[in-house]
Amino acid sequence: MNFVQYWQNIYQKLQQQFLPLVYSDDLKKLSLFYGTKWGNESGDHMYAQHYEKHFAPIRKQELKILEIGIGGYDNPADGGSSLKLWKTYFPNSMIYGIDIVDKTAFAEDRIKIFQGSQDDEDFLKEVIDETGKLDIIIDDGSHINQHVIKSFKTLFPALKDGGIYIVEDTHTSYWPSLVGEGWSNFGKGNVYLESLAKVGGSLDLNHPQTSMNFFKRLIDGLNYEEFLFPGYVPSYFDKHIVAMHFYHNLVILYKGNNIEGSNILENNTLQPYILEALGINSLCELGLDFDSVADQYVRTDN
Repeated sequence: MNFVQYWQNIYQKLQQQFLPLVYSDDLKKLSLFYGTKWGNESGDHMYAQHYEKHFAPIRKQELKILEIGIGGYDNPADGGSSLKLWKTYFPNSMIYGIDIVDKTAFAEDRIKIFQGSQDDEDFLKEVIDETGKLDIIIDDGSHINQHVIKSFKTLFPALKDGGIYIVEDTHTSYWPSLVGEGWSNFGKGNVYLESLAKVGGSLDLNHPQTSMNFFKRLIDGLNYEEFLFPGYVPSYFDKHIVAMHFYHNLVILYKGNNIEGSNILENNTLQPYILEALGINSLCELGLDFDSVADQYVRTDN
């Protein structure tokens, strides 16, 4: 090693040590430094600008953050960039990572790794038993629609009130799984391309088993107390999702107490003073056909 190379190495090491401190409050610059997929120079996904809006007010708090998917596919020594990013951006927080591959090589102070599948409900519950209630959950795992929905149903209740649940890469909702010999040769040898055969999306924008359609159905639940449908039974998500934000390939949900009441309805029927003002004794006198829409009020997201 010559003199120039020696000082170049010293300079690079100093950059690696001090630049994260300089950029610690700037997610866009941190994402470039750590080389995460959603903040690179090509503008891939550009999640950083959205995350910064939601995370900046809480970054100094003591939080528990769980990320599903550590990166690097089947290589135990590859990935981990976003875990390091979160550790830097949230200086007082504990970061947890889940991956189906053994990624314990990335464990360090304030970063703990669990190995298991996000499709395994028992495993997820074991993780929560160890971590306790969480403040932020980020699903950047398999992106298989069934896995995304199942993980959400299991983990959203494990958020604290005020917690944030994030689903990345929702584009897989729109990609149908292709089966048969023709697909088996597509992208053969490329882990990423081969994984596309399993995502379980659909060309049908209203397909009940895609993750995007699942989350779209939750939007109405924000206003469940305004449903004019006597006997409606609210789901857990109706009562505990207080905000939803949709971005390109990204869904962000907030947990809290979504029980605010209605000025017009009580228990999903008209309040007595409204009936009196209308000069009727019950909804039956309005001639509303509840049976024709009953299937829309049967919740499948519980």
